Amino acid sequence: MPHKVILVLLDGLSYSVAQHALGHLHAMCQAGRAALYKLDCELPALSRPLYEAILTGITPIDSGIVNNDVVRLSHGQSIFHYARTAGLSTAAAAYHWISELYNRAPFDAGRDRHTHNSALPIQHGHFYYADHYPDSHLFADAESLRQQHRPDFLFVHPMNIDDAGHKYGLDSPQYRNSARTADVLLGTYIQRWLDDGYQILITADHGMNNDRSHNGLLVEEREVPLFVLGSAFSLNASAQPTQLLLCGTVCELLGVRHDKPVCRELLQ
Repeated sequence: MPHKVILVLLDGLSYSVAQHALGHLHAMCQAGRAALYKLDCELPALSRPLYEAILTGITPIDSGIVNNDVVRLSHGQSIFHYARTAGLSTAAAAYHWISELYNRAPFDAGRDRHTHNSALPIQHGHFYYADHYPDSHLFADAESLRQQHRPDFLFVHPMNIDDAGHKYGLDSPQYRNSARTADVLLGTYIQRWLDDGYQILITADHGMNNDRSHNGLLVEEREVPLFVLGSAFSLNASAQPTQLLLCGTVCELLGVRHDKPVCRELLQ
């Protein structure tokens, strides 16, 4: 049975901080309404390559999006492409690199910041280009898209955790408090999303280190969380999802044709 899906990417959130700073999400887990899994991000542990890995299921060395300076459209098929081909509606409130990967590159703020075009893979979008753009505004952007356009697939991508990590490092109150703020914001929206029939995945692209960066093999850089919420998920503690399985798993939830591997154990 097809489902509507929201995929939230908390940019730069290390699993170690997700283990203790996300009180609302852990309350959902303790109530048996969510499950938390640990993923190792692909390499290199950089944002643009990992957006592509998550949304297409293709490793950076195969996608060619090998660093943040590769500014071009993806050569792969993303969740947005599969959904649009199947006649579903898509939306994203996200950093402008997402627009550059799947809609138009390079990003032109006057043209692309607010996008409504049924011919594009991301049909409805609010795209920001300042890393300190408030997460509160970003979640409001996403909710506005959801209420106005009722997308079958919505991608939600706040940046303040990553921004705090680059300014203050992993072991800083600013980084941890940015994660706590994101959790509070999620607490505002999660139940209304579930009540409206959405299946929700919440993950991160990469973690953070004490050098205020990421692009290595340290555990805190590579280990990221995956929370899943909704009636379509098994909440099976023994499931072993990976970052590259997220694309196919979301496509499976949407009920669209695709050629990506799926983490079947995650699903009912």
